Amino acid sequence: MSLQILVVDDERAILTALKKALEKDNMTVTCCDSGHQALSMIEHQQFDLIILDISLPDINGFTVLQKIRSNHNNTPVIVLSGRQEEYQQIVGLGLGADDYITKPFSMPMLTSKIRALVRRNSTYQQSTVSDLIVGPFSLSRTTYRLYKNGVEIQLTAKELALMTVFLENPKQVFSKEQLYAQVWRNSAVDDNTITVYIKRLRQKIEDQPQKPQYLKTVWGVGYTFSA
Repeated sequence: MSLQILVVDDERAILTALKKALEKDNMTVTCCDSGHQALSMIEHQQFDLIILDISLPDINGFTVLQKIRSNHNNTPVIVLSGRQEEYQQIVGLGLGADDYITKPFSMPMLTSKIRALVRRNSTYQQSTVSDLIVGPFSLSRTTYRLYKNGVEIQLTAKELALMTVFLENPKQVFSKEQLYAQVWRNSAVDDNTITVYIKRLRQKIEDQPQKPQYLKTVWGVGYTFSA
C-alpha cells in the first residue's frame, strides 16, 4: 500500500520537487502551503508521515507541531528548515519532532528517513504487548500514554520513547550513547539533546525534579530508572 505523506511548505518549488520525487518512490503526496490548512487536513485525513516546514505564512511550524502532539497524534513528523539554529529550539522546547532536516537536503536521505520512521511507528501501533507497570508508573502499549498513580502525564513523542526505554529496563544503567542510539537511532551522540530531554522528563515525572527519586544520574556513566 502506498504511503500517505503530507508536505507542508510555503515554497512552491519545494512542494513541486518533493511531490515529484516522493511519488516517483511510490508514495501518495498531499501538499499544502499554510499551517491552518495543514491542521485541518490532519484533523480530517490520516497520514503515515508529515513533512513540516518551520517558516509558514500564517502560523509557524513550531505551533503546528505543538497542536499535532497536544491532540495525541503520534504521526511521525520530519521538520524542514533553512536555519540550523532552529534545531536547538526544537530540542529545547521538546516539541516532539521525530527528525530534522535543513535545506538544501538529499532526496535519497529524506526518502530513507521517511520509510524508517513509518516502519518504526507501524511497529508501535501494532504492538499487543501488555501495559508496562513499574512502581507508580504505567504505560499503555495500545494508546501510548503514561500514567503516574492513575493520573496521565503529557509527554512528547521523544519523551515517551525515552520513558519507554527506562520502563522496559528498570535499574539498568544507560550511557548517553546507548540512549541516543535507541531513541534517536543515531550513533553520533548529542550530549546537549540527552541532557535537555532528561531534564524535561524529570520535570514531568518527579515530585522534586531537583532531587530525582526515579530517574537518577550515575555520575561518569549515564542514567538509570527505578521505582
